[in-house]
Amino acid sequence: MTSYITLDNLRLYAYHGVSPQEQLVGNEYHLYLRLPVDIRPPAASDKVADTVNYAEVVQALRDEMSRPSRLLEHVALRLARRLFSEFPSVESLRLKLGKRNPPMGADIDAAGVEIEIDRSEVGLL
Repeated sequence: MTSYITLDNLRLYAYHGVSPQEQLVGNEYHLYLRLPVDIRPPAASDKVADTVNYAEVVQALRDEMSRPSRLLEHVALRLARRLFSEFPSVESLRLKLGKRNPPMGADIDAAGVEIEIDRSEVGLL
């Protein structure tokens, strides 16, 4: 069985961007996260201690997003490193991070990055 914990469309306000205006005003970001986890232990025990607590994951993401960066590529890798650091049972993840209505003169909902990364790859980047 393959199973995941997912966060869909987590909305966070942050101050990432290349231009000084983006860093000053900020923007809304949407985050999608998929963590492969074995749900059999918590499904049997009904104990949060037997799983990856998604409330703790959200808090780690909020904390990391509060640290400004210029590029979303940099933010995405920081988020992955943070999750691997705080959640030892997470061996890989898929993360999509989008900036709503970015200042680029286009009619677009969001622009962003998506990564799929294993714990072993983090040290290589």
